[in-house]
Amino acid sequence: MIVAAAITVVAAAGAATTGALGGDGAGEANAAPSAPPKTAEIQRTTLTRTETVDGNLGYGEASAVQAPAGAGSGQPARNGTGGDGGSAGIITWVPEDGDVIKRGGTVYRADEEKVPLLYGSTPFYRTLGPGSEGGDVKILEKNLSELGYTGFTADDTYTETTAEAVRDWQDDLGREETGRVGPGDAVVAPGARRVADVKTSPGALLNGTVLTWTGTERIVTVDLDVRYEDLVEKGTKATVTLPDDSTVRAEVTDVGTLSGSGDAGDAGSGGPGNGGGNEDPTLPVELEIAKQKGLGSYQAAGVEVTVKAETRENVLAVPVNALVAERGGGYAVEVVDADGTVERRAVKLGMFADSLVEVSGKGITDGLVVGVPK
Repeated sequence: MIVAAAITVVAAAGAATTGALGGDGAGEANAAPSAPPKTAEIQRTTLTRTETVDGNLGYGEASAVQAPAGAGSGQPARNGTGGDGGSAGIITWVPEDGDVIKRGGTVYRADEEKVPLLYGSTPFYRTLGPGSEGGDVKILEKNLSELGYTGFTADDTYTETTAEAVRDWQDDLGREETGRVGPGDAVVAPGARRVADVKTSPGALLNGTVLTWTGTERIVTVDLDVRYEDLVEKGTKATVTLPDDSTVRAEVTDVGTLSGSGDAGDAGSGGPGNGGGNEDPTLPVELEIAKQKGLGSYQAAGVEVTVKAETRENVLAVPVNALVAERGGGYAVEVVDADGTVERRAVKLGMFADSLVEVSGKGITDGLVVGVPK
């Protein structure tokens, strides 16, 4: 699951030469056979190490649209706009998988009555009419206003002018003009929705789950190994690599709670050798991608997510392949003087990043020219 960034230093060709250094060997010259074929300068720079983990591109976790309470039981299913008061409700139309439903659009039809989508955070749980007050009233009135209905104040009080706007809305929906709105008369969701899976079909009883849906924008989800927990928080920037190797920028929008084998209460309950369910603990992480066009036609795909792990500023660095392995252990670089002579100097290694490695040691300074073996 985890693709950890790592760099392996390989001993460069020509490392075993006569007079190889023993001990620290700092500042001592070796009899190098010849000048290296390529050179690079020791540079003072900022190094940023990254970690890359596996992720999944998709529309996120789907949520269910349920038939209103009482539907399918012989009780009134849509008690705001009428009906016969005892009809169980029959599904007469459903959308298709992949359809996008926006504010005012039809989620489904029951008994040929449209059930539209309204935006908000709280579903309608009671019948609303003149005199009603509360957050659900505000949601209704705000949606009516956004849909173009006027003549009322969009606040948290249901007035006679609200009822008149509701009648106009009901007329446009082809429903009975009662001026009241019940729990089954609309579906409330945070925004536009994309249909994931339709669970019923025309002719079926209005009951249980009608469909599942998601948001309309593609996101990336990651089950993050807990060892990388300190690398992410809300607002963390990341780079997402798609299957075609193109990249898009992303931002962490949610970090969930730990899941997996962190349940200490289960320890020992199965006796020795049980071992069941001992999955590595992970954190669910969600990332949003602002530029959806950068995702091309991908609807669902495995991706790689790269985040910054560590940054070190104002350090000396050389290309990784400038390192030469010492016989006695450790590493050195071959300093090339202006006259072409080569002097091997021991270095202490620091952070690796972007094909560079942080180096320090006696005689190691910014601007020195070092050899880069083939």
